[in-house]
This record gives sequence, C-alpha cells and structure tokens, in this order.
Amino acid sequence: MTDSHDSRRGLSEGEFMRLFVQHEPALRAFARSILPDWNSVDDALQEASVTMWEKLGQLRDEDGFLPWAKVIMRFKCLSAVAAARRDRHVLSDEVLRLLADEAEAMSSEDAANVQRALDACLTQFSKAHQELLLAPYAGDGRVKQIAEQCGKSVNALYKLLGRLRDKLATCIRGRLQPEVS
Repeated sequence: MTDSHDSRRGLSEGEFMRLFVQHEPALRAFARSILPDWNSVDDALQEASVTMWEKLGQLRDEDGFLPWAKVIMRFKCLSAVAAARRDRHVLSDEVLRLLADEAEAMSSEDAANVQRALDACLTQFSKAHQELLLAPYAGDGRVKQIAEQCGKSVNALYKLLGRLRDKLATCIRGRLQPEVS
C-alpha cells in the first residue's frame, strides 16, 4: 500500500507538485538570468525538477521551497553552462555567479511584477517590433531571418533592436518604480 505522503519526505507528492507549479515562473526567470536561451532553461528546469524530487527529504516546510529550489536550479544551470562552454564562448564563472546571486535575491513577487511590467510594456510596440524584441530569444538566426524578410541588413536590425530595448527598459523601470506622492 502506497501513501502519497512518504514518511521519508517532509512534503507529500501533491504538496511538492503544487509548490513546484506555483514557483515555476520564478525558477524559469532565475534560470534565464544565467542561461543563454529558453531551450536551455527548459532542459535545466527538467533536470532540476528530477533532482528536487529525489532530494525532497531535505525540505522540511513549504516556506523553504523557493530558496531550496533555487539552489538546485543554480547548480543545474551552472552545469549546463559548463557543458556549453565546451562548444562555444560563454560568460565567465564570476559573471555567472553575480547574475545568479542577483536573480536568487529576487522574490517570486518581484519576478511576477517584472513579468507583468514586461508584458504591459510589450503591448505598446507594434507586432513587428515585438517580434524583433523577442527574436534573439527564439533561437539562432531569427534576427537574420527577419532581416532577410524585410530586406534590411542584420546590422541595421541590431541597431533598431538596441533602441527598442532601451525604450522597453525605460517603460519597465517606469512601471516598477513606486508611486511618488
């Protein structure tokens, strides 16, 4: 007879799944601060979820889930970066540690606020500009494909992308700043 609340673990299977789903956006945002693309984030999150499940006995209460999960996620991300380093140029370990530290310090509420601000600010751009803003995260060569489709040079699109990113960052900062009375 199996019980969903394994005596070796502090949390049941259902509790683990609920916490994992609740904190998945924060874990994805954390991983994206370290990893170069969303495919790598998906892979690292999948590996981390297996490790979390295997090490669930280390977790004693729900309040500790996100910090505990971020530690596991961090190690999986750094392992992915180490593997990628063999294939191509990536950021130094020191820079990656700084990015991970900063992302780890961000609460899930702060991450959700940033995501809401990003979503709201993106709607202020035309569909073409939204596509260009998201192109570098869609996979290798997407900016080049867009350049070919619209008959512009890749360099010109990257210059436009830089200006669009500046406008997007300004919008996000404006939405995140507290109201001043």
